[in-house]
Amino acid sequence: MTPTPQESTAAANALYGRHPGFRALHAKGTLLKGTFTATPQASQLTRAAHMQGEPVPVTARVSNGGGNPRVPDYAADVRGLAVKLYLPDGSRTDIVTQTVPHFPVSTPEAFLELLHAQAAGRAAPLKLSLFLARHPGAIPSLPGNLAALRPVPSYAACRYYAVHAYRFVDASGGSRYVRYTFVPEREEARLWPWQARGLGRDYLQEEISSRVAAGPVRFALELQIAAPGDMVDDPSAEWPADRERVDAGTLELTGLETERETDGDVLVFDPGRVTDGIELSDDPVLRYRPAAYGDSVAARTGG
Repeated sequence: MTPTPQESTAAANALYGRHPGFRALHAKGTLLKGTFTATPQASQLTRAAHMQGEPVPVTARVSNGGGNPRVPDYAADVRGLAVKLYLPDGSRTDIVTQTVPHFPVSTPEAFLELLHAQAAGRAAPLKLSLFLARHPGAIPSLPGNLAALRPVPSYAACRYYAVHAYRFVDASGGSRYVRYTFVPEREEARLWPWQARGLGRDYLQEEISSRVAAGPVRFALELQIAAPGDMVDDPSAEWPADRERVDAGTLELTGLETERETDGDVLVFDPGRVTDGIELSDDPVLRYRPAAYGDSVAARTGG
């Protein structure tokens, strides 16, 4: 049975604690501003307004994955890059990505079970073993996902993956499924825990602030295009490495965003917020996330 949005928020709170006013996940982060400029190749794949080549303004948020806003930046964790694009007609669309390359499970029920296992305290190792026994499909992704939890030197120096597939529809009605990856202008090796601890509790927040003050931070938006037979509705399914990849544009982050999330402003990055020319797949996790985000917002704002 699909869990309620309230159950997903409660599971995140059980794992990370309740922190009023903060997101249930990705609680600690930094807001940035900038632009996205698509390539001509992107406009051939989709009629979406932000993929036609004119720069569009964005708000982006880099973050740690957990729900504790006081977690040190050197802790092993998923890192996130979420981008809100402001379209010419006044609407918005979002791209939500993370540094872990593979989603471990294919349903909201299984993900909730994983959160409960992680929150089991001393019993967590046993609970996680039982979880893997019930969901052996999660095992192949473990090596790559665990490696991706090592501390990064900068939010600007690592890859971010949108684990879901989206259907791109072009001007003539043709379509194909794609997955997004943000590729940094210069990727840097991950740190060992002792190296990261030496940089301080908030080194990622401090470093990204200093970096954008010195000059733009850039990522290429890479699209991996599915071939016939690839599983587009399962976020845990890995597509073959030889699938076509297209450079869809450049995300350029130029400074801190200091005007949002003040005086009651609530900013939500929702992977289900799409626009004409981009459609959701039937991925049940992707379809579930907007409602879960809605409940998290209600808890965060006291609604």
